[in-house]
Amino acid sequence: MVEVKHIIKSFEGRVVLNDISAVFEDGKTNLIIGRSGSGKTVLLKNIIGLMKPDSGEILYDGRDLTGMGKKELNHLRREMGMLFQGSALFDSMTVLENVMYPLDMFSNDSYKNRLKRAEFCLDRVNLSEAGHLFPSEISGGMMKRAAIARAIALNPKYLFCDEPNSGLDPKTSLLIDDLIRDITVEYNMTTVINTHDMNSVMNIGDNIIFIKEGIKEWEGNKHDVITSNNEALNDFIFASDLFRKVKEVEQQIEEG
Repeated sequence: MVEVKHIIKSFEGRVVLNDISAVFEDGKTNLIIGRSGSGKTVLLKNIIGLMKPDSGEILYDGRDLTGMGKKELNHLRREMGMLFQGSALFDSMTVLENVMYPLDMFSNDSYKNRLKRAEFCLDRVNLSEAGHLFPSEISGGMMKRAAIARAIALNPKYLFCDEPNSGLDPKTSLLIDDLIRDITVEYNMTTVINTHDMNSVMNIGDNIIFIKEGIKEWEGNKHDVITSNNEALNDFIFASDLFRKVKEVEQQIEEG
């Protein structure tokens, strides 16, 4: 479990995160949503230690990241898996070598065991046949799956995803969502996803926090979204006609 308590972050006197608190639970897909410039990316960077908040606590199963030294922080990061927006695979490495990279860096296992683990992770994301290929030889969706395999190579307790569906078509996005959710449940990880993809919200939003102008405006799950009376959330979620119609149908059903 990851908890953030009363996080405040400012840049040059401008408050970007204003007293944000949230709990991200094990075995659930925890989503941070909000418009561009809302502060959600800054929040994620604070949570993983790329930025330091002005005040507040960030607790990993009770361990406060904000008070850690370099050695403690490096140890904690070995418990994290990261899925970056652009996949961030190394072009000069094969898919298999990319997945092995964190194992080569941080694992003391033998080469044979590291290779076995990397092959297992590729199999878990249905990429067993692509291990010999280079990133330039596979599709965007396959690159995302390879990045997920790399993210789980060290069997992390915490998985962080920054816009995992960026640049993907709707069908592939759903496949990535389902894969992230299945892995989260299977390994009981604390998964935190930074996204503005409304399909992800409605598909895998076990726990959602909505950030508006640096303030936590709303919190709930994908079912609560439909019935929410929060005007700012509704303007964000139901900006498209499709989602607005879904909400109208749900309201009609409730009214009988």
